[in-house]
Amino acid sequence: MTALQQVFSDLEELHPNLFNVYTTEGKEFINHFHKYLELEKQQIIEAHGNKQKTKSNPDSIVTYGYTFTGEEYYNKTYKNTKQ
Repeated sequence: MTALQQVFSDLEELHPNLFNVYTTEGKEFINHFHKYLELEKQQIIEAHGNKQKTKSNPDSIVTYGYTFTGEEYYNKTYKNTKQ
């Protein structure tokens, strides 16, 4: 779970009325703040090259290879968590 997902999870526990899609307040809150979850997702995808250590030589130089894309990394790491 990302930090932002955890914040929203905690807010939902503390203030469930903010997440009630049947009220104007709930709809406005969700519509306004959902963009930050999407922004966080895009930042993770763009920033995470999912570099994996592939080789280390005796001079302590580490090389990295990319095993999958940032989006694949995001989906594998965060997709199956409660949002």
